[in-house]
Amino acid sequence: MSLKTTLMAAALAMLAACGQTGGGGSANLPPLDATLSGQEARLLFGAERQTSGGQSEVHGGYSRGCLAGAAQLPETGPTWAAMRLSRNRNWAHPETVDYVQRLSARVAAETSWNGLYIGDMSQPRGGPMLTGHVSHQSGLDADIWMLPPTRFDLSAAERENLSSISTRSAGGARVNENWTREHMEVLRLAASDPRVARIFVFPGAKVWMCDNATGDRSWLRNIRPAAGHHYHFHVRLSCPAGSSDCENQAAPPPGDGCDEARQWAANILNPPPPDPDYEPVPPRGPLTLADLPRQCAALLSSI
Repeated sequence: MSLKTTLMAAALAMLAACGQTGGGGSANLPPLDATLSGQEARLLFGAERQTSGGQSEVHGGYSRGCLAGAAQLPETGPTWAAMRLSRNRNWAHPETVDYVQRLSARVAAETSWNGLYIGDMSQPRGGPMLTGHVSHQSGLDADIWMLPPTRFDLSAAERENLSSISTRSAGGARVNENWTREHMEVLRLAASDPRVARIFVFPGAKVWMCDNATGDRSWLRNIRPAAGHHYHFHVRLSCPAGSSDCENQAAPPPGDGCDEARQWAANILNPPPPDPDYEPVPPRGPLTLADLPRQCAALLSSI
């Protein structure tokens, strides 16, 4: 029996046992068959080429979850282009697709940029990816390039080969000559949407915005420093309505977060001495189906 057939049989048994066709908490579902529980989830979700049918619903969290009823961001719109199409990662919860489209229109209307180049979102059914991200599993994450777009009618080859630009210097403690005030305006618009939980960007960018933002600075709270994130910034939305199994990240601490970013940048420029009591956390191994919400196994076998 193939793994796909085994998954389908197990999923049907799970749903029949619970008298449901979707949704509901993982606690209501029976445990996975031992044959399936150890399967490496990224291999299964990475092989899915199309979304599932039915209601759009997030199961689990950003780094341990999956997505039913994903929507696909069209390759090209009046103010956006989806990049790296060969990865098949221009899928997301419909709220995320709507967010990207609305943000790109605002950017085109309110800044000198024509819109946005959109990088990785999620796979057709979310879940762990074959390569790259630990997050982007629930359809609520999107990477937005730092490169101001010039045109959107890009060929498939251009979408694969065009590169974004780095905007950092000094190892991420400062911005470089590619960074402009318009980058801050794009990030301000991105962070001002009430659906946003966090935006991740390298520390030097956050420090620059803290030093240069005027007027209402409340949007700065949503922007948090993170390693990397200098070729793109990473938007994360809060759990949408109708996804009772979705797990939100804790809200950012009170305040604008500028002191945290300045300390991070200072530590890059002048690393503190090693903490003798520090015990590194072992790297997380590949997630298995048993590590994900039970609905994710059923989602792999749905049409």
